[in-house]
Amino acid sequence: MKSLFNPSESNHIIQRIGKLTPESQGVWGRMNVAQMLAHCQCNLRIALGEQSVKRVLVGILFGGFARKQLVKPEPFKKGLPTAREFLVADQRDFEKEKSELKALIEKFTNGGPEGLTDDPHPFFGRMTQQEWDVLQWKHLDHHFRQFGV
Repeated sequence: MKSLFNPSESNHIIQRIGKLTPESQGVWGRMNVAQMLAHCQCNLRIALGEQSVKRVLVGILFGGFARKQLVKPEPFKKGLPTAREFLVADQRDFEKEKSELKALIEKFTNGGPEGLTDDPHPFFGRMTQQEWDVLQWKHLDHHFRQFGV
């Protein structure tokens, strides 16, 4: 499984961000490219302990089962539900969002497993360092595939 804790694999993700342009169009979904970049920051901020979101009932009930599916090698499928707190509907500045996402990825990579929060994920609950890492990689890959990079 690929890891953002691996600097070369993290660099590969950052290179994919570099292929995006303000004109990049999503193959599925409703977000434009700047909104997607802002959305991707939310999950990283949660993992780094910079943002907290209250656990949701559906996550309390089903998050443990979903977390077990998370570590499987298959990429995320299209159309997975998104928590209301992670939705980005307002217009965003592409260059600003791109720069902030790169900085968060670098912070995640450089901080290593010790830089992760001990707080539970709002849906998946308590997660291991490996699960946080897998979630970040797969989430970023999912949205970059959405925009063709």
